[in-house]
Amino acid sequence: MLHAKRIAVVIPAFREAKLIRRTLTTLPHFVDAVYVVDDASDDGTAREAREVADPRVSVLCHEQNRGVGAAIVTGYRAAFAAQADVTAVMGGDAQMDPKELAKVVEPVLAGRADYVKGNRFLSNQRHCMPWQRRTAGKCLSLATRWATGLDVDDCQCGYTAISWQALRILPLDDLWPRFGYPNDLLLLAAECRLRVEEVVVRPIYGGEQSGVRPWHALLILGLILRRLLASNQRSAPSYDESARSTIRSA
Repeated sequence: MLHAKRIAVVIPAFREAKLIRRTLTTLPHFVDAVYVVDDASDDGTAREAREVADPRVSVLCHEQNRGVGAAIVTGYRAAFAAQADVTAVMGGDAQMDPKELAKVVEPVLAGRADYVKGNRFLSNQRHCMPWQRRTAGKCLSLATRWATGLDVDDCQCGYTAISWQALRILPLDDLWPRFGYPNDLLLLAAECRLRVEEVVVRPIYGGEQSGVRPWHALLILGLILRRLLASNQRSAPSYDESARSTIRSA
């Protein structure tokens, strides 16, 4: 617990057998529950996670690969059912500093935000990021800010935290399941009028090549347009106003 609040961490993992142990063994002591969601890995990711033998860790497995967004939704549902006050998301690739977890969840704990995203672009170590990721991230963040009206600078960062009340009203069934889910989640958050805040986190990269391709950016732009069109065509509010009020009073 942190400030008498239950903290859960969701770790979507696909072919992370080499790094999942490092990720799990460095989580802070204040984390109450950890949900590793193995998205049908074929390299023993689930086995490696179970062998950590941490009683806080639950390993949930998809029988078929469904995408990182779908894996996060599976973890969100588990944390929501367990009534975690705040649920963070960290990658299974040890590229998110666990020492920064308290900083990421703090705006939710303080009642200032419903959803928090890490911002790597304001870090003094931002140049550690592959230049392709920085360039694509900046462009996609510009489009996402325009579409959502949210003051978010690093839309692609996967280091996040969300409140139990926000999970209650977000239409998780609608979230895009694969690459592009961070932008889609921000669009849903804007529709639900969630309070979104960023905190500075440091990027951690080795010598790997960026997997970002030009068609990834086109896909995300298409997702943004798709969500905007769906929102404009909605004739009546889809989300429970009483649930939204619960967020404000929590």
